[in-house]
Amino acid sequence: MAKYGDLEARPDDGQNEFSDIIKSRSDEHNDVQKKTFTKWINARFSKSGKPPISDMFSDLKDGRKLLDLLEGLTGTSLPKERGSTRVHALNNVNRVLQVLHQNNVDLVNIGGTDIVDGNPKLTLGLLWSIILHWQVKDVMKDIMSDLQQTNSEKILLSWVRQTTRPYSQVNVLNFTTSWTDGLAFNAVLHRHKPDLFSWDRVVKMSPIERLEHAFSKAHTYLGIEKLLDPEDVAVHLPDKKSIIMYLTSLFEVLPQQVTIDAIREVETLP
Repeated sequence: MAKYGDLEARPDDGQNEFSDIIKSRSDEHNDVQKKTFTKWINARFSKSGKPPISDMFSDLKDGRKLLDLLEGLTGTSLPKERGSTRVHALNNVNRVLQVLHQNNVDLVNIGGTDIVDGNPKLTLGLLWSIILHWQVKDVMKDIMSDLQQTNSEKILLSWVRQTTRPYSQVNVLNFTTSWTDGLAFNAVLHRHKPDLFSWDRVVKMSPIERLEHAFSKAHTYLGIEKLLDPEDVAVHLPDKKSIIMYLTSLFEVLPQQVTIDAIREVETLP
């Protein structure tokens, strides 16, 4: 029988360790999303001549920056309350939620107080709903309509697989682990812009070098914002939402052919 002080594994130790791993991964993804979403917002503000934000959770709390963002996305002028009280902030954020509702943006369990209080998870959730509507679905609505598809992820994955098929080193199965070595990003670019760089040279690079190479080439020659940092992608499990965001930026400026056969192939993937 174990004495007091002896190290003895408890039945729930394994469960606690698993929970800690999940929480750690979730925190890492939140940090990456915060960084990526901030870059996306600032890219929008740069085009409209508005000053950038620095800390998303605190800078969006009073609702004014969110209304600025929605003005650019909807093309309509939105009144803002300039006072600095909590009531003013709540009124602004509630106006944001009203505009999103009017534009049929899906919001799940997100209220005005969550944003005003700077709740990280729900602020990220709000931004992802905005990005999904205007960055992802809006960019892909024509091709989704043409192909009579409602799943934007399926269309995007079909496009990537169809684009990268000639590259034997690339087999994209998802929006996470398939991107960590940097080959897939470069293959998407090289397929459409083969004169930009040598594929054989890219294959010899390290994953971090490949990712930096792809993001730099896309920025220089296609005007794609560097929404992702190589060190955030070259990990065991990169953030899916951030990768989808970046890929839709590529999808927007590159040829968008997607065949029904490519979609059917994706539907058979594990």
